[in-house]
Amino acid sequence: MKRILIYLGILVAGLALGYWMFSGSDANVSDAAHDHEGESATQMWTCSMHPQIMQPEPGDCPICGMDLIPAEAGADGLAADQFKLSENALALANIQTTIVGGGEIGSNNLKLSGKIQVNEEANAVQVAYFAGRIEDLNVNFTGEQVNRGQLLATIYSPELVAAQQELLTAARMKESQPALYNAVRNKLKLWKLSDKQIEAIEASGAVRENFPVYATVNGTVTDKLVQEGDYVKQGQPLYKISNLNSVWAVFDAYENQIRNIEVGQEITITTNAYPEKEFKATVSFIDPVLNTSSRTVQVRADLENKNNIFKPGMFVQGEVKTAGVETEEVTVNIPKSAVLWTGDRSLVYVKPVPTEPVFEMREVTLGRSMGDRYVVLEGLENGEEIVVNGTFTVDAAAQLQGKKSMMNASEGMPEDPEQMKMNLPETFQKDFTTVLSTYFELKDAFVSSDVENVKSNAYKMLQEVKSLKTGNLGAMEVSHVNEMVQMLQAISENDVLENQREHFIVLSKNMIAFASNLDEIDTPVFVQHCPMANTNKGADWLSLSEDVKNPYYGEAMLTCGEVVKRIK
Repeated sequence: MKRILIYLGILVAGLALGYWMFSGSDANVSDAAHDHEGESATQMWTCSMHPQIMQPEPGDCPICGMDLIPAEAGADGLAADQFKLSENALALANIQTTIVGGGEIGSNNLKLSGKIQVNEEANAVQVAYFAGRIEDLNVNFTGEQVNRGQLLATIYSPELVAAQQELLTAARMKESQPALYNAVRNKLKLWKLSDKQIEAIEASGAVRENFPVYATVNGTVTDKLVQEGDYVKQGQPLYKISNLNSVWAVFDAYENQIRNIEVGQEITITTNAYPEKEFKATVSFIDPVLNTSSRTVQVRADLENKNNIFKPGMFVQGEVKTAGVETEEVTVNIPKSAVLWTGDRSLVYVKPVPTEPVFEMREVTLGRSMGDRYVVLEGLENGEEIVVNGTFTVDAAAQLQGKKSMMNASEGMPEDPEQMKMNLPETFQKDFTTVLSTYFELKDAFVSSDVENVKSNAYKMLQEVKSLKTGNLGAMEVSHVNEMVQMLQAISENDVLENQREHFIVLSKNMIAFASNLDEIDTPVFVQHCPMANTNKGADWLSLSEDVKNPYYGEAMLTCGEVVKRIK
């Protein structure tokens, strides 16, 4: 009986223990399910300046240090080439959009830039008509006004002395040998001696050692070619004299502007010196040969200049009224600020969802330029929304997120910036070597993680890039120079190292593209790549050394990366 009671007690205890364990397990399962449901509904947090950052809890942005904000719902489900920016990012970057077709083409006028030049038809060269030594120079500086018949110089000429002796001898025999006498007189006339001068020599019976040189035209001395005491040969130029009562206004017109200009067309000219005045002229000449380096032709207009208002070398602007265009051709038009150029292609950024800050790149076909707008032939329709301000900032965001951008727009624009073909004039290449040198200093500042040094070098490089002569560059090359300016401005004005490094990624892409198209580089340049930079998308940079020193991580991962190419 005692043993039975013990067995019953053990059974009751086992049942109680089992009940307690299984009921607790159910509670745990319930709690786990509850926690899982909460996890699935967890709010994600992002950075207003770096929307690629997504974290499951609030905190600081690992790139710029700004407070993270709740990620907006609906960020998922975007098309492959679409990307999203926060409203705060749009405001901070001053990104502005407009509706296509909402702008009016205010004027059909074509604006040209040019310079005042000397009228070559009114140029004259004052020469020495006989060899000798300049004894006196009466006009001593360029810019001096001279009049026809004015004494310019006095020349001692042994040949002229001998000719005078011949004249005096022939004069004594002119009755018996008139042909000889006339031949000697004609010889002196060929040296531009007048009948009055020749008769004075005969009357005096004496030889003159020094002979004057008189101006044969009215005008302004534009070039003094000799000095007092110089020996000159017969026919050697002494002065270049220009009549500035009329001058030329010479403008550069690009290929796509030529069809709008004709000889005889009226052109309105303004100057920086007299901005309140307008001068009317007509197009007198269009150069039949295209300048292959600048892709322009010269357009010329003649200007009266009796009051000496126009100075050769002065900058002027010309405005030509072009023929009207058909209504259907201008139904779609956009501001010029909206367009990015990539070689033969023109790109814009479209905002496909009006209520969401989502963007995607679109290739368009442009027609003629009308004032500050372009006619769009293909690629856009009225009512679509496009970016018109901050375009380069949007493009940089696309590059950083690995989306379609001007750097990898299509098969015509390779994703690898080294494969991008650019036409760089020799003068631009020479100036760009200075920019490249400063870039290496900027890269070293990133390696050292020195924020202030980064800012100072970025500012220095910014000024150098701004001073590059881009007049002879194509539209694509100019677009990439402008993007470099945007990135350098952002780096020089930012105090957060990680944010500076973000912009350095885009800057380096453009630098690699330009460096790869230089004809000559004095020292080897290496393209290096870090696969972990740019949130594991990878990023490149240029270096003068094969040794890898990572500008995107500095001491944290100094040697992370590899050499992927050697340029030149």
